[in-house]
Order: sequence, then C-alpha cells, then structure tokens
Amino acid sequence: MLVCRCEGGAAMVGLLRRWRLPALGARRRSSGPRHGGPGRARRLLLSQLFQPLNLQASGEAGWEGRAGEPLCRSQKLMLQGGLIHPSSPGCYYYLPPTVRAMEKLVKVIDEEMQAAGGQKLNMPSLSSAELWRASGRWEQMGTELFRLADRHGKDYCLGPTHEEAVTELVAAHSNLSYKQLPLRLYQVTRKFRDEPKPRFGLLRSREFYMKDMYTFDASEEAARQTYDLVCDAYCSLFNRLGLPFVKVRAATGNIGGTMSHEFQLPADVGEDRLMLCPDGHFAANVETLNGEQTSCPTCRKKLTRTRGIEVGHTFYLGTKYSSIFNAVFYSPENKPQLAEMGCYGLGVTRILAASIEVLSTEDSIRWPSLITPYQLCFIPPKRGSKEEEGAALLERMYDDLAEALPHLAGDSVLDDRTQLTIGKRLKDANKLGYPYVVIAGKRACEDPPVFEVWNQNSGEVLFLTKEGVIELMSKVQVP
Repeated sequence: MLVCRCEGGAAMVGLLRRWRLPALGARRRSSGPRHGGPGRARRLLLSQLFQPLNLQASGEAGWEGRAGEPLCRSQKLMLQGGLIHPSSPGCYYYLPPTVRAMEKLVKVIDEEMQAAGGQKLNMPSLSSAELWRASGRWEQMGTELFRLADRHGKDYCLGPTHEEAVTELVAAHSNLSYKQLPLRLYQVTRKFRDEPKPRFGLLRSREFYMKDMYTFDASEEAARQTYDLVCDAYCSLFNRLGLPFVKVRAATGNIGGTMSHEFQLPADVGEDRLMLCPDGHFAANVETLNGEQTSCPTCRKKLTRTRGIEVGHTFYLGTKYSSIFNAVFYSPENKPQLAEMGCYGLGVTRILAASIEVLSTEDSIRWPSLITPYQLCFIPPKRGSKEEEGAALLERMYDDLAEALPHLAGDSVLDDRTQLTIGKRLKDANKLGYPYVVIAGKRACEDPPVFEVWNQNSGEVLFLTKEGVIELMSKVQVP
C-alpha cells in the first residue's frame, strides 16, 4: 500500500479550492454515481458493475457441473473475472464487460467487412428443413443440428450456418443483373451446434456468435479475387487486434467447395493439429496432408508441429449451392448464369476467448487493447487513510478526462471499494486486465497533483499531472 503524509491541512484545502472541490468534511465519504447534465458522463463504479468477481478461486468450483473436467486458461479467467457464467452445458451468460468487448469486436469486424464491400443483413435463426434437405445437409450433418418441429409438424433446425438460406434469398430475386455483382452479404448472429462434448468455455460451446459472409460473383476468376480480398480483410483484422495468427490450408468438410483456409491462433489447448514451415512458406491443417509429408514443399525444411484454435474459416464454394437453389444472374447478353459463391466465417465469441487464451498469464487477463471492455481504472485512496483527501482530486480527474476525451467516457471504471487498500485493488485491476490504472497516491497531495499511472501491458509506471494523463489517454484507440 502507498502511504503518504500530506504537509499542512490548510495547503490541502487551498488545493481543493483551486480545483473547485469541497474539503473532506463537506463531501460524502464514498464515491456515488454522479449524474451530470447533458454531455456529462456518469461515473461507472466497480461496486455497481454487474461483474461477480471470484478472483481468489483456483479450481473448477462446480462451474462446469462435472467434477474433474479440465479448465483451460481463458475459461478459468473468464469465470473468475465475472465475464461469463454457465447456464447449461455449452451455454453461457455473457456478462456486461464481455458484451462490451464483443460489441467493440463487432465494430472492428464491420469496418473490415464493409471496407471489403460487405453489406450487413440478418437472417432467421430458424431454418426450414426443406432447404437443408435440398442441399443434402439435413442428413449429412447428423446429430450436430439442433432440430425441432413446429405445432404443424413442420421440421426446422437452429442454424449453425446459412449457406442454404442466403442462396435461397438471392435466388428469390430472379432479375439479378451482372451489374449488381459482386454481392457480398454478411451477418453477425447467434449460431447453434449440438456439440457432443462442449468444453473450454467459449472455445467449444453449443451457442455462440459468428460473423458469416456469403459472396456471389459473375465468374470463377472474380470469385477467387473476392476470396483473396476477404482473406486479406481477415489478416487485417487479426493484425489490428495484435493476435499471433497463422493462415493454413484446410479441408472443406460438410460445407463443401474446392478451396478452404483456416485462421488459427497457435495454442496448446487448440483442437486442430497444424504443420508449419519454420520460414513461413507453408502451413496446413494435418487433415489435408498425407501421413508422409514432413517437409516444406518450397524450401524442404522440416515442418514443425503445433496446435491451434480456429478463429476464422474461408471457403470457395463455386456453384455448389447456387446450382441447387438456382441462384442466377443475367449476363451482358441477357442470359442466365449461375453465380459463383464463397462463404467466410469468424467465430466472434471464440475470438474473445482465444484472445484471452493466448495473451494472458495464468492469473491475469490480457485483452487485445482495441476491444478491452474498459481502458482505464481509477483507484482512490483507502477510506480513513492519511491520503484520503486525494479521492476528490481523482474523481475530478475522472470527470475532466471524460470531458476532454468523450470517446473514452464509457471506458473508465472507478474502483470505489475504498474499504480495501490501494495495493489490493491494484492487484485486482491487474487480474481483470485494465490496460491503464490511475492511482491517487501520496503525490496526489502535491501542487499540482501528480497521479500514479500503471501501463498494465508494458509494466511501466508513470507519474503524471492531470494534463499528462489526458495526453497519454488521447493516444488510446477504441472502435
């Protein structure tokens, strides 16, 4: 705990007056939520944030319902940090900080998809069995589909993916012209898969969020150009997130098509086995290789084995679905031609968990800085401590930063658990993964006040005035 002795009560009162703040005796002892007028941000207090913390837990603690089931790092950290709560096997409540992170991630995904010409839509989660029977996947998917019947006896499934639905949608517009192509449609919605053994939290769940894009082009050449464009957008996304990804050759599986790639985050807990060239010339999922291939086809160096978490998957479909549902466009000669298709998935909630899996330590969450739920945590002094007068200065700092940097107004949390020491709350802030922590320590009593600023990702500690803190935070990017 940081301890200080402020020199002279009169000097402190004078300092508070210059900051237009009441002295300690004239204000409430606990920081309450402050509702300002228009343009004034409401202080977000940690004590009021619905994020049930269990930071001291070390085992399963009955979270998964099956004793002895192993927990991976991200699952353990997300449970302890109050980010998720189990509902039923493979299904989770996403608590407010996780929803914030997911919304930020979706904004970044939207930017990349729309830069690639994507148009966002929304398709029904309930998908008619007739569509799936037409493609043959009603039988092919087996028990992986969640199936149900309505009161009239008509069969449906909860969609794990939407190739059939989107192709039927495009086919319904029978006057589609080549001038309207390429058509790149995408959505971010809940998906459902009846996993036989859901595990590892959001890495392998039965209900999840996915971004799925479906593209329609006038020729195979144009469709392959679209394929490369979307793959480049995926690379841009993962680079912006600062994630150590690898693009690997993959099997097409039950989605089909003639070409496929996965975007993998190397991790010991990953379910996919990968073979990588040490110089980056070649990368593949082992399911695409024969058992004898152990060297790079380009440089002949020995391939290294690793495991990965699949966070993205791309497919060149050709006319597999457009031929079934007669999704055609009219050529310059006014003749109907089948559209060439591709589909492209990103596991939104899996990216959240996989990011924590690969970036965090065993006991401290680390997020990609662009999508961290909250960028900044303010820690005032302990109640009754000698430096308690600094609390009012920290609150004013919170308000001034929100006014100076309105894009960060919702990204700050005030840890008002002032019954705890600064040291205990700093330890918790480290575990919860706030990129920056601002502390009113002993130097907050100086004139001008100086605050202790921890950069959690670099481990750097700075001592800055209010203006210095605002300048530092002005460089922080949020979607």
